[in-house]
Amino acid sequence: MRTELVADRTAWTGAELVTDRSWEHELSTVQRDELRSALDQVGGDRVDLAAITADMFAHPSLAPLVAAVRAELTQGRGFALVHNFPVDDHERTDVEKLYWGFCTQLGTGITQNGDASLIHYVTDGALRPNQGTRGVGRPGPSGLHVDLTDCVSLLCLRQASDGPPSWIASSSQLFNDVLTERPNDLEPLFRGFQWDRMGENRPEESPTSGYLVPLFSEAGGRISCRYNRAWMASAARRLDQPFTDAERELFDFLDERAHANRLEFPFEAGDVQFANNYVALHGRAGHEPEPDETRKRLLMRIWIDFPDSPPVLDEAVIRYGIVRHGNLGWTAAQLRDGITGRRHARHGDGRPLVTA
Repeated sequence: MRTELVADRTAWTGAELVTDRSWEHELSTVQRDELRSALDQVGGDRVDLAAITADMFAHPSLAPLVAAVRAELTQGRGFALVHNFPVDDHERTDVEKLYWGFCTQLGTGITQNGDASLIHYVTDGALRPNQGTRGVGRPGPSGLHVDLTDCVSLLCLRQASDGPPSWIASSSQLFNDVLTERPNDLEPLFRGFQWDRMGENRPEESPTSGYLVPLFSEAGGRISCRYNRAWMASAARRLDQPFTDAERELFDFLDERAHANRLEFPFEAGDVQFANNYVALHGRAGHEPEPDETRKRLLMRIWIDFPDSPPVLDEAVIRYGIVRHGNLGWTAAQLRDGITGRRHARHGDGRPLVTA
């Protein structure tokens, strides 16, 4: 286990990001026009989302912005926010293609739900996809957590009327807090916990991970975090091994410290946020339920794998083991090739499964 504080740019507090806004970017008029031009070239509704590749949206004016966002995600704080994405003057299906094309510049998008969707609608309305027992899109607050892939991106199409703020927090800073205040609790966090598959596994796959996923781990001098209390708690209940009082108290500490150090920011229509799921936690405040379908909070989400993701201790467990099951974790190329009916490999090079 690591016994030294993380001192690189992945360890930060919300107070620091309030004064240093280098994580914040805005699409210019020229960049928006280039996105629209790319959409025209790919053919709008005449092309399937999975057929859109990175080269179709690789326009010159977008390159500096993409490079800045990628650097912030992979070498910096692990978080970036982009304003002014074109959402108001396009049909929703065209916004999907614009958003997907933009994200292909950063990495490889993968499927996220039982419908094998490359874009997941975060809403409690009619566009909500088949997502097993996950609570994504419900009006209640979403605690700080990681998603299942290297990077999560969210595009706001329509915010709830009461404007719930979004949250981001450094998991490296969270590690530092544990090391400083509760060093004896590092051992169970490095040992890890099983994760539930939320009812989205195939019949031949186990309903939980089947192995422990380290909450903190280290490789190449870099701390990685995999913390999603809801998925861990669900696995514990399914296995009839509920958290002990000590474990619940430890998770309460993690949640309290993460929230104490979080950045809170408005997330409005046309905003796109990106978070590196190894070094940043994301969440949001709750909002009032909205019965009117045309006024419901509506986000698009894309899960991205980085081509140059930093090393992790065991990629088959930490990187791919929690996402490659059922219809989750397939790439657009795999969808095009029609191989999604096969068993997932959980090594990057296609080696066999760690477990079912």
